[in-house]
Amino acid sequence: MTDLKGKNIIVTGASGGIGNSIIEKLYQSGANILASGTRIEKLDELKNKYENIKILKFDISQSDKVEEFIEKATIDLGGNLDCVINNAGITQDNLAIRMSLEEWQKVIDVNLTSTFLMSKSAIKKMLKNKSGKIVNITSVVGHTGNLGQANYTASKAGIIAMSKSLAIEYAKKNININCISPGFIKTAMTNKLDDKFKDAIISKIPSGRLGEPDDIANAVFFLCSSQSDYINGETLHVNGGMYMA
Repeated sequence: MTDLKGKNIIVTGASGGIGNSIIEKLYQSGANILASGTRIEKLDELKNKYENIKILKFDISQSDKVEEFIEKATIDLGGNLDCVINNAGITQDNLAIRMSLEEWQKVIDVNLTSTFLMSKSAIKKMLKNKSGKIVNITSVVGHTGNLGQANYTASKAGIIAMSKSLAIEYAKKNININCISPGFIKTAMTNKLDDKFKDAIISKIPSGRLGEPDDIANAVFFLCSSQSDYINGETLHVNGGMYMA
């Protein structure tokens, strides 16, 4: 699988389970990858595992430094930028009447505002190349809502609407901007769920199982590749049928 051979790709949130799978899939496809995250020890593990991968520690909540990050990452990749995967995000769950303004604002700032700023800076680079692809990772709860996650669901729904607007603005410039909306995926977070709650979730999934990180990585590969050139402003649902748009 070499459809992405020579393509320069930035992946944020690279140190988590889904991020790891995305990195592996893109590496196998021949892409030049810059992996970003906040945990340098995890980034070092990726660098040791994959030959020639670039790493750059960065906290996407530093909104005033996003453009500088994209500039540095693009230089590290050789001067061109073909694709950005906005995978990083956080949760700070609470019931609405207990949710502080700080809890609301932090999740909106990190998940939505930073994704916008990353996309904005990446688009500037892609306009020079006259092509590019951005893949924003959202969530099934951005469509359905979820108990105790008013901030998180708002941020993920906002990413979807924002991506559509950006796609409209830059489609004629040969820039594709799409979303992937994962359902419940086997990660360190879902591994902590008790069996009763996990069984309740699975009972709502027609496929009868949680998703694998590779299911998301496969979707990322597709949206980065030439196979998706005529897809723009769309959300690819990867949830085993839990939510059908």
